[in-house]
Amino acid sequence: MSATPPVGHGLGAPNAAVGATPASRGVGPPLWLLLELTYRCPLHCVYCYNPTNFAHTGPELPTADWIRVLREARALGAVQLGLSGGEPLVREDLEPLVTEAHALGFYINLITSGVGMSEARMRALKAAGLDHIQLSFQDSTRELNDFLSSTRTFELKSRVAALIRQHGYPMVLNVVLHRLNIDHVGEILELAEAMGAEYVELANTQYYGWAWLNREHLLPSRAQLERAEGVTQRFRERLGNRMQIYFVVPDYFETRPKACMSGLGSVFLAVAPDGTAMPCHAARMLPGLDLPNVRDSDIRTIWYDSPAFNRFRGEAWMKEPCRSCPERGRDFGGCRCQAYLLTGDPDNADPVCDLSPHHALVTAAVARAEQAGSAAPAAARERPLVFRDHRVSIAVITGDPARGGAPARRA
Repeated sequence: MSATPPVGHGLGAPNAAVGATPASRGVGPPLWLLLELTYRCPLHCVYCYNPTNFAHTGPELPTADWIRVLREARALGAVQLGLSGGEPLVREDLEPLVTEAHALGFYINLITSGVGMSEARMRALKAAGLDHIQLSFQDSTRELNDFLSSTRTFELKSRVAALIRQHGYPMVLNVVLHRLNIDHVGEILELAEAMGAEYVELANTQYYGWAWLNREHLLPSRAQLERAEGVTQRFRERLGNRMQIYFVVPDYFETRPKACMSGLGSVFLAVAPDGTAMPCHAARMLPGLDLPNVRDSDIRTIWYDSPAFNRFRGEAWMKEPCRSCPERGRDFGGCRCQAYLLTGDPDNADPVCDLSPHHALVTAAVARAEQAGSAAPAAARERPLVFRDHRVSIAVITGDPARGGAPARRA
């Protein structure tokens, strides 16, 4: 979740028709740029969206390449910048990158666990022009916060939250919800209130990356979800405008899919640590998607001309029931990565949609999660939690993670 600056800054969309492929004609600029500066991270979160095989990706881009990407994207019309990872604070060049982005006119959001932040670094980032910091917590208690990330970070995060307030930033907290902490929503919101949070995003887990491997442990029951929504609403009524609370419902409990990235290749451009350019955070898992790299191509060419960014533009790629669905212009067929993970084919309708012929895959997963009220599902008992680990590389497993898959490989 990020504060949204005025979009445009007086920039018009570039002339996309010049040299554009048919799918890219009429496409505007990538307004939202996400730089995943590194996959290095001191945390080992069981729901991390980073690819499970990130240990086998190439070396990180050097500072000069990141600066070139910033300049090219800004010239193309990008206005909002996210700096994430891994943990972006492990990059020693973070301050120079923020300085450059600020000079270019980006609105800059740092997405961080807080590990690596200090008083001196906070001052330096403020001086460089950082606009916004989103701080993550795993839970309201030290015990579960530290268990879910497999690190002792609760006290550190609390100190960083205080630094954020001291240096005049809006207090923005993010907590990823799942079966293991969703019953603590009241305590999480009490913690946020005590810290003076102005914005809280309660983001239910999205099941790709490491969360996909752990879905049988993490997917909550419907009763858990409804209780959490009720607690959240009561907090909203009590606090009014003092704290804005965003509760993001998990896809699996909806009957229509989200409009993922407002349609792939529409407004969002991500660059992975090794320079791979992606139309969404998780797109490198999609088969047959020959993703370009900023080491080899400029941002304009990547955005308008690359087959990967044009692959899911428009409607020509759609299969039924999406192709003739009157809602296709609203949800764009849903999440391509979710469709691939659940069905093995990224062209299929997102199985979250109850019109999808594969919707039973979602309802079956939800039905298993309902068992959590009395006992952990059998698949969860048989398969331990898999913590994010840079020493382990796990190939993407499609189908049903409850049925097992490829074993982990040491990197």
